Amino acid sequence: MTRRVAVIGVGNSKFGRRDDVSVQELAWESIKGALNDSGVSQSDIGLVVVGSTAYRGIELYPAPIVAEYSGLTGKVPLRVEAMCATGLAAALSAYTAVASGLVDMAMAVGVDKMTEVDTSTSLAIGGRGGNYQWEYHFYGTTFPTYYALYATRHMAVYGTTEEQMALVSVKAHKYGAMNPKAHFQKPVTVEEVLKSRVISWPIKLLDSCPISDGSATAIFASEEKVKELKIDSPVWITGIGYANDYAYVARRGEWVGFKATQLAARQAYNMAKVTPNDIEVATVHDAFTIAEIMGYEDLGFTEKGKGGKFIEEGQSEKGGKVGVNLFGGLKAKGHPLGATGLSMIYEITKQLRDEADKLQQPLKKYIGLVHNVGGTGHFAYVMVLRR
Repeated sequence: MTRRVAVIGVGNSKFGRRDDVSVQELAWESIKGALNDSGVSQSDIGLVVVGSTAYRGIELYPAPIVAEYSGLTGKVPLRVEAMCATGLAAALSAYTAVASGLVDMAMAVGVDKMTEVDTSTSLAIGGRGGNYQWEYHFYGTTFPTYYALYATRHMAVYGTTEEQMALVSVKAHKYGAMNPKAHFQKPVTVEEVLKSRVISWPIKLLDSCPISDGSATAIFASEEKVKELKIDSPVWITGIGYANDYAYVARRGEWVGFKATQLAARQAYNMAKVTPNDIEVATVHDAFTIAEIMGYEDLGFTEKGKGGKFIEEGQSEKGGKVGVNLFGGLKAKGHPLGATGLSMIYEITKQLRDEADKLQQPLKKYIGLVHNVGGTGHFAYVMVLRR
């Protein structure tokens, strides 16, 4: 890869239960936003990558209809999927197309309509996101239970508490209530989290992200194109890392963090020539509250086993050591699988451009990070962005 690549435009739909739109209309909301944000048109885009799991929607093959509806037919030769990390998988594909010189501008679109099936069906589909033969088929293991296994082990080894996990939810809902695009718009208390219905102990309803519909889009451009377009505030991708782990979680050894995140983070930091201490604002994959706590540790924001203290001390709040998930995270903003990673890019781009309004993290170095996990650490992507 020889060319520098910048994010020049981002868009994000309203997340939530979106019965008012079809999947192609939902995708267009963020595509239109990204086009308007960048000042370019469909004809300027050389390649479009659609990220969508599509397993919970009516349209099982959404890329062609998204392309047709959005005036992008002929530019969408692929759809990608990496479970919950589908958004950053799409971003990686678009990024590499520009960095390699294949195209000067590429677009990544993430979209999913997940509410078109009932909750039980959605959980059953998600349960196949590990190892069907040796886990789901015999034990019916779904994502809340996978994360509960990690939570109970983290609690046993490091003394992490349910109250510390609840603080992750409280933080997410506080910021989600300030984000008009978020699925949930109401703050919660620690007591409400602890008293919410148990899903798979210690994971409770308010420890869990919602089932959401939504879309997000990012446009990537080469340095030459950025200069040609005279983009005022390009956000440069300075590092990107990716990894995966065993599908069969019993093979992984210790269940207190995700090896895939650790490997992806190391790769991204090395490429960007930064350390975790340089990161000022981040999105950390928080599908369940324990995931954010483990993410602090796996990304190097704090020592292993100190993630609970990190949230307890307010170090991941706005104005803290690393402002984390200041738009509400997956927990409150929502988690439409295909859109999540690109929505994270949207958020960090807004932060680095000082466009986050009352959710703005005070920045000095203008270095941010995006962390997107697929499954229960089956995939992980980490991206470092800088203005």
